[in-house]
Amino acid sequence: MGGEVPEPRRLSRALSFGGVPEEALHLVFGYVDDPRDREAASLVCRRWHRIDSLSRKHVTVGFCYAVEPARLLARFPRLESLALKGRPRAAMYGLIPEDWGAYAAPWVAQLAAPLECLKAVHLRRMTVTDEDVSVLVRARGRMLQVLKLDKCSGFSTDALRLVTRSCRSLRTLFLEECIIDDKGSEWLHELAVNNSVLVTLNFYMTDLRVEPSDLELLAKNCKSLISLKMSDCDLSDLIGFLQTSKALQEFAGGAFSEVGEYTKYEKVKFPPRLCFLGGLTFMGKNEMPIIFPFSATLKKLDLQYTLLTTEDHCQLIGKCPNLQVLEVRNVIGDRGLEVVGDTCKKLRRLRIERGADDPDQEEQGGVSQLGLTAVAVGCRELEYIAAYVSDITNGALESIGTFCKNLYDFRLVLLDKQREVTDLPLDNGVRALLRNCTKLRRFALYLRPGGLSDVGLEYIGRYSGNIQYMLLGNVGESDNGLIQFAMGCTNLRKLELRSCCFSEQALALAVLQMPSLRYIWVQGYRASPTGSGLLLMARPFWNIEFAPPSPESIYRMMTDGQPCVDTQAQVLAYYSLAGRRPDCPQWLVTLHPA
Repeated sequence: MGGEVPEPRRLSRALSFGGVPEEALHLVFGYVDDPRDREAASLVCRRWHRIDSLSRKHVTVGFCYAVEPARLLARFPRLESLALKGRPRAAMYGLIPEDWGAYAAPWVAQLAAPLECLKAVHLRRMTVTDEDVSVLVRARGRMLQVLKLDKCSGFSTDALRLVTRSCRSLRTLFLEECIIDDKGSEWLHELAVNNSVLVTLNFYMTDLRVEPSDLELLAKNCKSLISLKMSDCDLSDLIGFLQTSKALQEFAGGAFSEVGEYTKYEKVKFPPRLCFLGGLTFMGKNEMPIIFPFSATLKKLDLQYTLLTTEDHCQLIGKCPNLQVLEVRNVIGDRGLEVVGDTCKKLRRLRIERGADDPDQEEQGGVSQLGLTAVAVGCRELEYIAAYVSDITNGALESIGTFCKNLYDFRLVLLDKQREVTDLPLDNGVRALLRNCTKLRRFALYLRPGGLSDVGLEYIGRYSGNIQYMLLGNVGESDNGLIQFAMGCTNLRKLELRSCCFSEQALALAVLQMPSLRYIWVQGYRASPTGSGLLLMARPFWNIEFAPPSPESIYRMMTDGQPCVDTQAQVLAYYSLAGRRPDCPQWLVTLHPA
């Protein structure tokens, strides 16, 4: 109607290269949050690449040795938020020695001052010193709003005192599971005196000791505080804090130091808006009624550190119909999970951790295919399942695949306590789960020998097209199974393997079959003394680090009765623009680049 219709190719070029105003493109890029979408858009043309550089506000560096700080600064000079991951996940389970690396110093020193817009820093599994914190505070103290040190080590409360004294705009201080040298609780007093905008404070699962009076002062001065997760402190000492924290919605870390003395805790009243509750260390049946008055409004409940029996779990969870997140130990048993399936129809996340090696608890609890099936049928909004189980069947995995269509993260560990497992291998169940749960992005399966054949391993590769992270243990029967698995993993970016039967040559060939793979960690395979077979995977920008088994440690055991971490060879290979890392410990062999 009055004009020539442009050809599709010509229209596409006009939009990409010059037809859209700069301001409009900046606005459009602001709505693109997914990093992979951003990455794809930045490759369209130089103009889009530049706009992405200037408009990117948050970056997560999945591995601290994948890129140099200077390159990140040049690529994204206006970052407001930076998340940085260090040691491999295996460090959380004692499988990585403390001197492995992942030091925060070069990142803090090179980025803290030049990134003028930086407001949020998140370091995970890294070594952070007091000096690192001091450099960060001097550069960003007035602007810093979020500081997360997640499972980090190497610093003391002196660093925390500097943060709480200087960073008066801080809204989030996160220290969960950090190893911190405690030199006193003055840091919390400084926070209470100097900060009036704090929203989240988390020093859960640390050994920090604090004064309840400082917590009460914090609640008075920070009316915006909605989340507190703290180290263990007797609940009777927190009565004043809980009465003052009218806005508090999440609380974890309280302890019942005198088990069975319910009268001591009768005056404990939780804030009216509280809907996330955890910790409750040593809570038993006698103390459980403290939760009943507001159990119907709870959305998150963590019972991992309580002393509740299977029956206690049934009674308490039966009063919590609005739960969205539930974290327990496997003492909950199949009966407890049946109550979950009948009661918690809104449940989205379920975590079942391994309990203490207590024969009495094992007799009354233990999770099997019966409990998982009940949860799958009853809780159809589940998005996350992580469970330690004593027994599992193909049918249970098929049920999860049939009913849990929203599942994006599934993790299963089959314990080795039970002599016989009902239904192995789990090939067909795994296939059904992966075929039906098309939203899965993270998948972990740690079985026992014979738990998954080569056929099942090939199924995982074939039906895991959208999965980006995977952990597999005791799976497969031969090198051929690994190769068939790798040929199907087109989008897998991170892979961890443990206790597997594969050779070095097969591992190397498998890596070459996975085009999106950026990171692989392996422990327990058919290793050579020098790791020379791994060089088959060598290519530009690909680092290969080999930790040979230590002959001196073969017969040594750790305190929990498990073999020492260095009795089995380990391999870490990863994509890196930074080349060979300079802080590699002497016991670690860098195979490539030489």
